[in-house]
Amino acid sequence: MSHPADLAADTAVEPRGGGHYACTLPRHWDYLLPSGGVLVTLALRAIAAELGLRPGLLGEDTGVRPLSATAVFCSPVPAGPVVIAVTVLRRGALASQVRAQLSAFGGEVGLELIATFGLERPVVDATMCAAPVVAEPGELPAIDPADQTFIPAFIRNFDHRRAIGSAWWRADEWVQGDRSGYWYRYLHAQRLPDGRLDPLALPPLIDTMPPAMCSLIGPPARAFTAPSLDLTVHFVQDTTSEWLLTHARCRAVRGGYATADIEIWDEARQLIAYGTQVMILRRRAS
Repeated sequence: MSHPADLAADTAVEPRGGGHYACTLPRHWDYLLPSGGVLVTLALRAIAAELGLRPGLLGEDTGVRPLSATAVFCSPVPAGPVVIAVTVLRRGALASQVRAQLSAFGGEVGLELIATFGLERPVVDATMCAAPVVAEPGELPAIDPADQTFIPAFIRNFDHRRAIGSAWWRADEWVQGDRSGYWYRYLHAQRLPDGRLDPLALPPLIDTMPPAMCSLIGPPARAFTAPSLDLTVHFVQDTTSEWLLTHARCRAVRGGYATADIEIWDEARQLIAYGTQVMILRRRAS
């Protein structure tokens, strides 16, 4: 890949009838296998299509937008042909709840997802959540690829800058903490026609919690991978921000598992999305 990948194009789905959809997912979004967050985006694209929401028009013509999604990862899904089976569980006047089952073509079930899409209404707005105090992305250095031992294809699609946390992989620089924070900017902008960020571009960023676990463990974390067992996303509000700030916290590492949560903030320090995850720790092959 000589240029940044386009998430919207790479996760576009083709209807096959009867609630079935297909996509050929390239390797542009791999860590070792495709990002779990990208698989969530792919499943949500199929759900949006089944609900009759045309690509690029989430919320613009109907007021309907994604509210939440919870995925369980059942088996590895490699890049390549993927099929998605969608079942509408409830189609209400305000909210619809839908299930999607995603698999590699000819393979066993890789992901089960339940999502809610709803009609946004001007009822009441309130929050006491506050964004972490960090430097602006332009005040932080871009991460030098030479400073990383492994650069997955996924990361090459972003300009990303560390805002919270230390260089956990270096014993002389690591300062133990349970948090990590990065500014991310899609190098191939993910925009709807009206200028808003495509909300379905958020799950890949929600699925970036492992650095918080690494910050807690320090250099020994290099011995592990941390595949997702599940991933939950709450979509809070839309934004036109170019940069997005992830603020992740690893609550605990115990018994071979890690539990974490993450917030996504925009440049105006508005809460855009929230997520949670359980990861399973596996030792890297020597």
